[in-house]
Amino acid sequence: MGIGKHIVALTCFTMLAAAGIPSSHAQEKWPGKPITYVVPFAAGGTTDILGRLISQRLSPMLGVPVVIENKAGAGGNIGSDFVAKASPDGYTLVGGTISSHSINVSLYAKMPYDPVKNFAPVTLIGTLPNVLVVNANSPYRSVADVIAAAKANPEAISFASSGSGTSQHLSGELFKNMAGVNMLHVPFKGSAPATQSVLGEQVTLVFENILAAIPLIQAGKFRALAVTSSKRATSLPDVPTMAEAGLKGYEIVSWQAIFAPAGTPALIVQRLATDIAKIIQQPDMKNRLLGLGVEPSGAGPAELGAFQKAEVQKWAQLIKSAHIEAE
Repeated sequence: MGIGKHIVALTCFTMLAAAGIPSSHAQEKWPGKPITYVVPFAAGGTTDILGRLISQRLSPMLGVPVVIENKAGAGGNIGSDFVAKASPDGYTLVGGTISSHSINVSLYAKMPYDPVKNFAPVTLIGTLPNVLVVNANSPYRSVADVIAAAKANPEAISFASSGSGTSQHLSGELFKNMAGVNMLHVPFKGSAPATQSVLGEQVTLVFENILAAIPLIQAGKFRALAVTSSKRATSLPDVPTMAEAGLKGYEIVSWQAIFAPAGTPALIVQRLATDIAKIIQQPDMKNRLLGLGVEPSGAGPAELGAFQKAEVQKWAQLIKSAHIEAE
């Protein structure tokens, strides 16, 4: 090779490095050490369960450990902020959710990160509807029953949530808005005490995450009235959608995705997206996700990015109109 070609090759390599795009040689070296998968919520929740399922299969595909690290607090903000400020080298990921990566930016007066600008979208794991449930002993057997009772007596119906600004809370606010009724919101610090309040008949109903609600529905403790997604949930095929139950256009789905810090090289992001999508589409994994109430996706960086931006705008409008603030 002549000296001119050497200079051209060297210049190309320098430009790639300056642009943050690894050369093929550099790409071969990634990953060369364990990857940290941050779950910005407590162990045992939906984000944690999905993170562990994904990491167990991603590790052998990449040839390095993928280690789950729980950093809970502030509705997912603490763990997400940690990843937003991490080195964009492909060794730190976060399990992002509807809360941490779309709702919170409109809910909190001050945010330590920008959910769009500070992250590189990787993969949408899947979506989860909430399900409107009442105590099995409740007189309400349909959405129409709840609406009729709320209209007859504005103080008759209360709804629990796992906290102000959560998808459970916003599900109730959207219900109030579209049905033209008033219901008392009773926020709790977490999903468990919220569901217990309905089981104990202190609160009328809850728009619970389907993953947490299914065991109680199957045990005969909850009666499911409707799911909040636009289509019926595979795990609850006999339960109508909110639209089928009378509120046409009603749709709220919680979602689980994976993000990397902004600036993570595109080739690394694409490798992660491709491998994780393969995991999600494995037949036994799809069945496992469906059993948990998760509708599998596997959408890649571009599709996830567009979806996230639309979600940020959607919840900003609802939060503003309902005057919702973080506790």
